Amino acid sequence: MNEIRMVSESRCFGGLQRTYEHDSTSCACPMRFAVFLPDGADGVPALYWLSGLTCTEENFVVKAGAQRPAAELGIALIVPDTSPRGVDIPGQDDQIDVGTGAGFYVNATRAPWAAHYRMYDYVATELVDIVNTHLPVDPGRKSISGHSMGGHGALLVGTRRAHEYRSVSAFAPICAASRSDWGRNALSHYLGDDESAWREYDVSEVIRQQPSAHTLLVDQGGSDPFLDHLRPGDLQAACDASGQPLRYSERPGYDHSYFFVSSFMERHLRFHAEALG
Repeated sequence: MNEIRMVSESRCFGGLQRTYEHDSTSCACPMRFAVFLPDGADGVPALYWLSGLTCTEENFVVKAGAQRPAAELGIALIVPDTSPRGVDIPGQDDQIDVGTGAGFYVNATRAPWAAHYRMYDYVATELVDIVNTHLPVDPGRKSISGHSMGGHGALLVGTRRAHEYRSVSAFAPICAASRSDWGRNALSHYLGDDESAWREYDVSEVIRQQPSAHTLLVDQGGSDPFLDHLRPGDLQAACDASGQPLRYSERPGYDHSYFFVSSFMERHLRFHAEALG
């Protein structure tokens, strides 16, 4: 099993905030992930958090204010990076929505991205195996959440692999990647021009075909400047059409930032804690 190397450790709300690095087989490069372990962690449930465009594993742990309620609730937080880094793909740093910081949680099939950009397999399988092997979590109790591009990833992974997760939530997710300007640009690079392949990574399309028994919890800022990219109406329509349970809240005056995320983070953590038991 893949070994992990601790990069940093800090005491936080009685628990430990750590960063690990390991050699990823999915992405064929070193990958980092952050972990918050509550005090006395031993067989604790875990919430996997997927971050958005341009983020690293640091953004959430520094800005979201999640450690205090996670410590109170006895939940570990697992926070992967958003893409491979330093893999020397031409153009990997040219756009905010393709390449570094923009893995979109898909398995790329088009060269040159396919050699490294396999973030779906990394998040859904490899990272989970590593965490279950090396950290004091209960493998049978995990949930998933995320923000923006990471909200897309959380809804996608949590719906496609619903039997593996106790609960699923998202903040301002990209709800229709195959229709969003952000998503279309990324998916054309990673998957090529066949738009039928894009729909496999469009959570609204997935929900229309494969609704889950989970009640999805989604918060969206009403003053989010990126609503045209996020397309929350597509998610609501897909859930209505398929019978997918959805608790959707639009928060007046809130934007797309971590000020918005941190305002409702405890709500989401308590939602997951109830499901995790």
